[in-house]
Amino acid sequence: IYTFLILAVILVPTGFKMQSLSDEVVEMLRVYDSSDPAEVMESDKACQIGKDYNSTNTCQLQFIAPEDMSPPILIHYELKNFHQNHRSYSRNRDDFQLSGIERDATFAEECDPLNKLGDIDLNPCGLIANTFFHDVFELEAQVNGQNLTMVEEGIAWQSDIEHRFGHALGFKMEECPENQCNATCCELNDFSCDEPEISKKDGKCYAYHYPNEDTTQYLYETYPEVISPLEHVTNEHFIVWMRVATLPTFRKLYGYIEEPIPKGTVLTFNVKTRYVVESFGGSKALVISTNNIFGGKNEYLGTSFYAVGFFCLVMGLIFGSKHWLRPRKLAHKKYLRYKEH
Repeated sequence: IYTFLILAVILVPTGFKMQSLSDEVVEMLRVYDSSDPAEVMESDKACQIGKDYNSTNTCQLQFIAPEDMSPPILIHYELKNFHQNHRSYSRNRDDFQLSGIERDATFAEECDPLNKLGDIDLNPCGLIANTFFHDVFELEAQVNGQNLTMVEEGIAWQSDIEHRFGHALGFKMEECPENQCNATCCELNDFSCDEPEISKKDGKCYAYHYPNEDTTQYLYETYPEVISPLEHVTNEHFIVWMRVATLPTFRKLYGYIEEPIPKGTVLTFNVKTRYVVESFGGSKALVISTNNIFGGKNEYLGTSFYAVGFFCLVMGLIFGSKHWLRPRKLAHKKYLRYKEH
């Protein structure tokens, strides 16, 4: 009885507090491509690509902040009906290759059937790496005359960045001399690049070299619009994708905004949409939300706490009432049972 009542006293207030915190989360969601056309607003139809795998549609998604939003304001993409947790999918990767460690040839079988494209080796290989979500979102918005910035660094687990993903074995890069950010820089170093690349991190110009360029297709060649040759698998969007989701409907962090957004602010996202969802009967959406100590908006977590709490309260009252109305006296002789001889 006391256990039930104590649990009720703990769970019911906790559940209502969690529900209250969830209700304070501001969330905006827009489905911009789906196998069900009814899910997509008429103004967002330009974002749909159907089953055209070679298409790149450019469109805009506009959001109006319904309430004041406090940072960090998180930007996620959401996929529905995509089973990253399927065993044959989640195991289809080569962690040695992703880490830039020399591997035994036997590990290549773990990536079948996406180990090769004809006679060309894939680096990285496997289903997860080669179904990478490669839509691109760019934020256009102003607050008090200042441009808002969507930060796209610091979105992946630090342990993944430091220990699980590294440049391809044999990769090299060198900073180009001043006024030589051209093909000459690659030729001077005898590197595989045709043109050097400007680093997104420091803005400097680098020549780079990948081994076996003629027989291997690297990640920056598979997704040239998203992956820089200076990054390879250390690109944080790619690292986020490689940490597989447990449910078929999931969200993955794309970026975040560090400035507060007042109510009524218009947020415009320029979208380059390339990722086909119609083939697996799913949909994709862009989600903007604040968060709390328990994460994002979750209508079920608080409800489950106070539902269990009310159950414990009711059971405690039932057993308490029974004990008060018809108590069972300890050691009373009427409860004794004698063996019959």
